[in-house]
Amino acid sequence: MKTFSLQLLSATEQRRIDGVTSFVGEDASGSFGILAGHMRTMTALVFGLARFRRVEEGWQYLALPGGLLYFLDDQLQICARRYLIDSDYERISGLLQQQLLAEERDLHEMKESLRRMEESILRRLWEVGRQSPGR
Repeated sequence: MKTFSLQLLSATEQRRIDGVTSFVGEDASGSFGILAGHMRTMTALVFGLARFRRVEEGWQYLALPGGLLYFLDDQLQICARRYLIDSDYERISGLLQQQLLAEERDLHEMKESLRRMEESILRRLWEVGRQSPGR
């Protein structure tokens, strides 16, 4: 059986997994699969679970907050801010759900902080405009 290598790259670690027989991921157009010998491919993965299988092993699940996938010459590279790997679907699904909720909370807090900062700047500009001479 033909295989390929999977290289996972994140901000803090990198990992190479040899002997991969298949990969299933998802981009904006939907789910897709990659086997050894696949043509050159590049796509942006969406937030969620991907999976891969090695020779004579079960599926391994890969949780990603999105990422960039590039496949060429039986080398699959995935670049993401971070990733999680687990063979237990239920466990990694739970971790992904926790991660999604945490990122949503952080995003909401950041947007609220930006809104407060914008209000403060506008208030300060209004005050400076009122205090300027000649008005």
